Amino acid sequence: MLVTIKPIVLLLAMMAIFSVNGNEMIKAPKAKIENIIFPEQDHERKDPYRWLSKRDAEEVLTYLKEENEFTDHSMQITRHLQKELYEEFKNRFKEDDSSVPALDASYFYYTRYEKSKTYPIYCRKKNIQGAREEIILDVNEEAKRYDYYNVDTIKISPNEKLIAFAEDLQGRRIYNIKIRDLSTGHEIDNVPNVTSNFEWANDSHTLLYAQHDPISLRSYRIYQHSLGLPKNQDRLKYEEKDDTYDCEISKTKSKQYLMIGSFKKDSTEFRFVEANRPEEPFEVFSPRQDGHEYYVEHHQNRFIIRTNSKVPNFEIMQCPLDRTHFKHWSAFILPQEDVYIEDIEVFDTFLALEQRDKGLTQIKIHPFNQAEPYVIAFDEPDYVVALDENHEMSSHLLRFSYCSLKTPETIYDFDTTTKNKILKKQDEIQGFDPSLYQTHKIFATARDGAKIPISLIYRQSKFELAKNPLLLTGYGSYGISYDATFNPFIISLLDRGFVYAIAQIRGGSDLGRDWYFQGKLLHKKNTFTDFITAAEHLEKEGFASIDRKYAVGRSAGGLLMGAVMNMRPSLFKGVIAHVPFVDLMNTMMDPSIPLTTSEYAEWGDPHDKVYYEYMLSYSPYDNIQLTAYPNLLVIAAYQDSQVQYWEAAKWVAKLRATKTDDNIILLRTMMNASHSGASGRYERYREKAFEYAFLLKLENNDNPHDIS
Repeated sequence: MLVTIKPIVLLLAMMAIFSVNGNEMIKAPKAKIENIIFPEQDHERKDPYRWLSKRDAEEVLTYLKEENEFTDHSMQITRHLQKELYEEFKNRFKEDDSSVPALDASYFYYTRYEKSKTYPIYCRKKNIQGAREEIILDVNEEAKRYDYYNVDTIKISPNEKLIAFAEDLQGRRIYNIKIRDLSTGHEIDNVPNVTSNFEWANDSHTLLYAQHDPISLRSYRIYQHSLGLPKNQDRLKYEEKDDTYDCEISKTKSKQYLMIGSFKKDSTEFRFVEANRPEEPFEVFSPRQDGHEYYVEHHQNRFIIRTNSKVPNFEIMQCPLDRTHFKHWSAFILPQEDVYIEDIEVFDTFLALEQRDKGLTQIKIHPFNQAEPYVIAFDEPDYVVALDENHEMSSHLLRFSYCSLKTPETIYDFDTTTKNKILKKQDEIQGFDPSLYQTHKIFATARDGAKIPISLIYRQSKFELAKNPLLLTGYGSYGISYDATFNPFIISLLDRGFVYAIAQIRGGSDLGRDWYFQGKLLHKKNTFTDFITAAEHLEKEGFASIDRKYAVGRSAGGLLMGAVMNMRPSLFKGVIAHVPFVDLMNTMMDPSIPLTTSEYAEWGDPHDKVYYEYMLSYSPYDNIQLTAYPNLLVIAAYQDSQVQYWEAAKWVAKLRATKTDDNIILLRTMMNASHSGASGRYERYREKAFEYAFLLKLENNDNPHDIS
């Protein structure tokens, strides 16, 4: 039957097609294709969107603007939800908060926030009764003229009269070090275009700092700067010529030695000099060896070393200060099987170890008086404990932080003479009652039999077996563990019925260093299959509805998102990828890109055919298929020096041109943000509200293009 449609009816139909709840729709941007072919390793690799890596080109900026406009338009109808979430976050946090003061030499130092102010205020008080507050740096004042402003490092001179701080005005980790007189507030020196890594010599007149390569941004030189002299007169103290290593300057806790550390993902090397004599050459502590990581602290007449020279999970050794004998290390604390020693804190009378035993974080006290070592005990079955600020070696108090999925961050001082924990502060989370929430620690079995830990939390009154939406997150790279820490933002999702879970997959060190080794280089795919297994297990155990699973990952966790989407595109309904490392091959084939050469030990060097073929087999950008993909929100930072903005832009463009579904893909490029996001706390609340609104819209409406 032939139906005649009158022009006015046709017009109304067209208006319905191109509107969303009354808002006119715009089409998603379509990036032009310009295939660049790379002949590599007997293979031709195509890159259709290479042109997007031309930073600051007009056509690139125009495209990113169009993507942002499309994203803003698509999310416009969630504006009330975003505002609601933002107000929840703002009301949940104490706006006028302060950290626990920490004693360092003659002063207690602390950080505080004032209501309605975006940035922290750094303060100190003299260690005497009734001392007045001194504001040593108000970041709100420093940031007034900038869209982005971040202070990364603050160090007080040994004579306590000067402050040095590193400021980043763009988000690309290119810093200016400013030195000010604390009594007058006047700036007395400025070292521009360097890294944020610096250290005072003991004369309070000499500053040592790390300089980056201007192209790759690799930290590769240590310079000695005398206050008042121009930067071009600074003296080169060390140059790291191996481009797979970075270097940095530090000082031992005793403040007696300056240390230059050279770092690769799987090996280290240290050089040292007395902090009273910075003009002397640095001496190698122990020559570098592939696979050997060691870290050095000074204690009275010896050095204490955390080393994996004999066991992968590290042990503690010692050596005398005598130059003729200090290279001969002897056992100090014998290793325990399956216990991974992550860090140490040295005091005059005891040593504190931050360690993991079967995935559980612990602090173990080793007295120097031959008393038996012991682990500080806690009540919860799944928690996170970590060493905090401990500047004074003579103290018998150990400061540490404690939290769990339902316990806000708590600061304790542990008295090693009485073995009592002294509560100093617990973060105030307004309107949060931990008794309303349930946590679990469960294990999923990988295809090779490995037991994957999963920590999860939900609101008890909102939970129904196999009916809740799930938000699953993970990381699984660089040996970085993803602990079950308290997340104050996630409460807004839990209260709306979500289950939140953290998969502690291989590639992290959650179960020790072998857990890391099983998820790197030619074992990297374990990271992705572990995450898939975790999602399937949570569904099987009733912690997730079959078609209401969501995933989120950041940076290398974004690579995880991309790889999993290619391997199991129907597993998740929606995915959020922050600053995602998804263009693996192009990045790792280009040594001029920041971080590339230092990443070879993590992913492999693709100039080796074996690694090239393996990396190519899972690279998210290179493995996009002609298939249906989940709804996707991708967040990039234009100034990001760790994962370049174009990785996200190219990935989105290729996905949109290839996928077979009508699910939505949104790209938001933050033009004034770093790898970590915006610099101000309120802007971070808005970012999180935007992301959660995306998830909640997908959850509450089956049409992803109808975002309300």
